[in-house]
Amino acid sequence: MFTVKANWNKDKAEEALLIGIWSDHKKLEGIAAVLDEAFNGHITELLREGDVSVMAKSVTKLHTFGIVGAKRLYFIGLGRRAEATYESIREAFGKAVQMLKREKREKAAIVLETFENDRLSSEKLAHAFAEAVVAGSYAFENYKERSNERDKKLTEITVYSSDSQTGAGLSTGHAFGAGINTARNLVNTPGNLLTPKDLARAAMEIAIKYGMEYEILEREDMERLGMGALLAVSQGSDEPPKMITVKYKGRDTWDHVLALVGKGLTFDSGGYSIKPGANMHEMKSDMGGSGSVLGAMEAVGRLKPKTNLLFVIPSSENLINGKAMKPGDVFTSLSGKTIEVRNTDAEGRLILADAITYAKEMGADYLVDVATLTGGVVVALGDCTTGALTNDEVFFKQVSQSAGHEGELLWLLPSHQPFKDMLRSSDVADLNNSTGRLGHAITGGLFVGEFAGKTPWVHLDIAGTAYSSKPSNLGPKGATGVMVRTLARLAMNFK
Repeated sequence: MFTVKANWNKDKAEEALLIGIWSDHKKLEGIAAVLDEAFNGHITELLREGDVSVMAKSVTKLHTFGIVGAKRLYFIGLGRRAEATYESIREAFGKAVQMLKREKREKAAIVLETFENDRLSSEKLAHAFAEAVVAGSYAFENYKERSNERDKKLTEITVYSSDSQTGAGLSTGHAFGAGINTARNLVNTPGNLLTPKDLARAAMEIAIKYGMEYEILEREDMERLGMGALLAVSQGSDEPPKMITVKYKGRDTWDHVLALVGKGLTFDSGGYSIKPGANMHEMKSDMGGSGSVLGAMEAVGRLKPKTNLLFVIPSSENLINGKAMKPGDVFTSLSGKTIEVRNTDAEGRLILADAITYAKEMGADYLVDVATLTGGVVVALGDCTTGALTNDEVFFKQVSQSAGHEGELLWLLPSHQPFKDMLRSSDVADLNNSTGRLGHAITGGLFVGEFAGKTPWVHLDIAGTAYSSKPSNLGPKGATGVMVRTLARLAMNFK
């Protein structure tokens, strides 16, 4: 998809040429000045009159009429150089990519140096651009009737850069973008077409593609092992549950293992604690955590970091039939802890309980779980910030730094003892799966933490960030692929 070339000149023939332009220059510099000279100063005039915008994330197209080699120039406004961030430039790239997509361009070029500032190297800019090309041009292949028109996509891109690290940045950015889109495709798929069996198949396909080991536990295996929490959730569905595990061995010995655990609830009606009918169709996205984990697995397969990774996905549906679990039922988890089900719609923490325990049995030394766990986190943090909990601040710092590096917002919630005590309010079991509205996002996450024990653990609640009701510069409405970047970066830099 990407070809790196060292030198650009104004006579290079291109279908579309992308150029960054800053707002705080008194006059055009570098490549923009060369183009302005070729146009006899008309670009400066267009800037002065506002026909070419320098506002951050703006895109202005100019036809060249053969004056230079490129047929079309796309000036990407970047705002003030000192205020530009990695995230703002990545979004600017995404907006330009979406314009190229609408115009059905198949080829484009970019002069990377025009986007540089003191904080962003060519490698990081290349990463942001490649990720934006892949993620920004994403569209879910839906089930509407199609026309016979050939589907045109941006497939050939020339990157003009003399920096030797540009190629590495393009490779990692492309891998991250592919991982994000893997997650989006899974989360956007309707529940009847993505059952636990289908999710297991998707995990196997990625594992086989990149030579990873995998294991799929069936209901009989779970009954033999005693995975009572996952089995309890699956009782209400005719679809059998799956416990999906994949091993990636980036080291010679199986030690210092980082486990990424994703909630794989492929549809959630709430069970007997049934959800309101309005927007229940969006509960196909309740497997967003597993989507993030499998998206990270795709990126890891492409980039091959020197880290031992264990991907674990407990998968089920949460529906209603004569066998479905009821409020007041008690089940024994794989860990041996008993759980009273006060709310059947607090099912994600149940399947994660057995998954966390199983990950530890398979050698996990560090745990990150990702889940669309609670409505409470949406009330607290909205749709832009992922809530986090931890039992190890040193390990959390690694996760937080990975998120910060990729521009994904995290907020650490408190783990005070009174919240933990609330989990032990059952009269008949060790734990109560739902303690009510008070501190809902906190107690839900800490319930999962009960099964992590002393193993370093971070919980990421993506209930507000996994699915968006509006499009962005990096993709359409629907699944966002949130936390794929963070998990992939953590895997690459894990210590």
